[in-house]
Amino acid sequence: MIIGLILALIAGSLVSLQNIFNTKVNEKVGSRATTTLVLGMGFLASFIMSLIFEGNRIFTLRNMEPWYWISGLIGVGVVICLVQGTKRLGPTYAISIVLISQLGFALLWDSLGWLGLEKVPFTWKQLVGVLVIVGGILVFKLGGARETQKSA
Repeated sequence: MIIGLILALIAGSLVSLQNIFNTKVNEKVGSRATTTLVLGMGFLASFIMSLIFEGNRIFTLRNMEPWYWISGLIGVGVVICLVQGTKRLGPTYAISIVLISQLGFALLWDSLGWLGLEKVPFTWKQLVGVLVIVGGILVFKLGGARETQKSA
């Protein structure tokens, strides 16, 4: 469990860092070129690492549901939406909303047992947890707006 927590923390920091980099690239070349660059470089790095660590096994895709292949297309939407959201809202607010959305939809997918997930019973405590996070984001954003107005 500790390793899972550490990996999740690292992933969160990397998503935030990548989002900032992607937004800066977007300022120079635009959304579609940014998405192509980001996903292309990600593909190249992943492909090389897979060849090094897994060899020919990366080409063996047995027992995989055909609809799992759309994951790469979802990645295009993720990059474009994150870059545009960050450009319009700023990194902290955009990532906060992304985290709320991720948590809410993860709760939905788990509770319904969709997409091949084991069904996890929905509890009101889970919903309250998500709403507390939403409240925290609102306090963070609204509190920050007041501070900005005071300093101006």
